[in-house]
Amino acid sequence: MSNQNTSDQWYANWFDTPYYHILYRDRDYKEAGEFMQRLTQRLELDRNAHIMDLACGRGRHSMYLNQLGYRVTGVDLSDSSIAFAKAELQKSASRVSNNQENDILSPIDASRIEFHVHNMTVPYDQTFDAVFNLFTSFGYFDDAADNLKTIKAIKANLKPGGYGVIDFMNSHYVIKNLVAQNSKTEEGITFHNSRRFEDGFIYKDIKFRDNDHDYHFTERVSALTLKDFQSYFKEAGLDLLDVYGNYHLEDYDEKTSDRLIMVFRN
Repeated sequence: MSNQNTSDQWYANWFDTPYYHILYRDRDYKEAGEFMQRLTQRLELDRNAHIMDLACGRGRHSMYLNQLGYRVTGVDLSDSSIAFAKAELQKSASRVSNNQENDILSPIDASRIEFHVHNMTVPYDQTFDAVFNLFTSFGYFDDAADNLKTIKAIKANLKPGGYGVIDFMNSHYVIKNLVAQNSKTEEGITFHNSRRFEDGFIYKDIKFRDNDHDYHFTERVSALTLKDFQSYFKEAGLDLLDVYGNYHLEDYDEKTSDRLIMVFRN
């Protein structure tokens, strides 16, 4: 699979550290799972549909989609995240499933899920019924041209009539409600976070100390708007079908929605 040299790209280094996963360990996976349940139902995806989870991280959502009955290929730039996902898949497939919280879920079907290292700016070597890019896993690129490259790669990854979904932040809302500074302690490590909007990007500086060593990472995501994405879709030859503003799939409102969830079709 395609995996370009990314040693000079900040996101490849930060996302590959264990600290990234420690900082964000409390993400609401229940909400995320319910979102995917609603989304797949809204798209009326057949249970035989093959879904690409693009920038899948450690694969938790890929496995959720698999438990909903879909065939899933999860891809991510991070070698360590994919290694973790493969290890978790092995563990999950060998465990007796306990789905008391959600009787819609089936046990993991390891024959219908796989994980690979892949750079999202280039097409994959398969096509899919749907490509999901979830939870603001877009817009981190050092080169703005990679935004359009990724949209074009998603188009190349879709079968004719296939659905693409990009779940991005609503930049207007985020900038207006930016929390300048806060601290958070996870696993005995206190992360000091500061945020700013500058030159079209939202920055988050993350500083912490662990094992007598000081660390400093900076996340940077382009403050893309619906208008920007509409331009990308038009240039790539994709049809934007629906725009939602939250994980309940309610209508998007530029001023009040916290998410920008776009459904488009090849």
